[in-house]
Amino acid sequence: PDNDLPILEAMQMAIEKLPTMSPATKTNLGVTAQVQFRIPIQLQNWFELTMKETTPCSKRIILGIDPGTTVMGYGLIAVDGKQMKLLHIDELLMNSKENHYLRLQKIFEKTIAIIDEFHPDEMALEAPFFGKNVQSMLKLGRAQGVAMAAGLSRELAITEYSPRKIKMAITGNGNASKEQVAKMLQQLVDLKTLPKNLDATDGLAAAVCHFFNPGQESGKSYSGWGAFVKQEAHRIKK
Repeated sequence: PDNDLPILEAMQMAIEKLPTMSPATKTNLGVTAQVQFRIPIQLQNWFELTMKETTPCSKRIILGIDPGTTVMGYGLIAVDGKQMKLLHIDELLMNSKENHYLRLQKIFEKTIAIIDEFHPDEMALEAPFFGKNVQSMLKLGRAQGVAMAAGLSRELAITEYSPRKIKMAITGNGNASKEQVAKMLQQLVDLKTLPKNLDATDGLAAAVCHFFNPGQESGKSYSGWGAFVKQEAHRIKK
């Protein structure tokens, strides 16, 4: 919508100037943008994430995945200090009429293939949302678990983020639509064209959310099978 353009322009201006700004200038920009462009109060969290000083990190690659049983969206970004660059974005399409367990196998094999091709250092996953359909929740949980197992088998550090947390990190609005998230990602990582299915941008959004949260795992985080077993000890039957 036209009334969203000032918000996107203000955010883009902040992103472009971020690397060379002093802390004071960043604060002033946040205030000016909110006043001049009338950015809603809920976007303050976005400014806090984007403007804050962070300790430069070593170069690394983040794999973001939006697990699903018919479409698995994923995206990879390369991080160099405070900068991020889009490496790849795509999706795994599966036949909804195909055996559920065969689809889980495809998710595992595709995730392994992505890891072996791009060699990511970290994986960020969108956690399944809680819905009324128990069967759907069970299937989504299995898809997420299979993707996690693939990452853990390659000793990746894994972090889960809730859909609301990801939307907040990308747009400043925890109730943003898929289209709003995708549009903002175009600004953040210079994504030229949007994919046909926005599940791919949802996967990319998980990676970008992880970039905006350095050292601040939101939700559960695992660094390997040992860490997984330790944190989930209550689920082990003796």
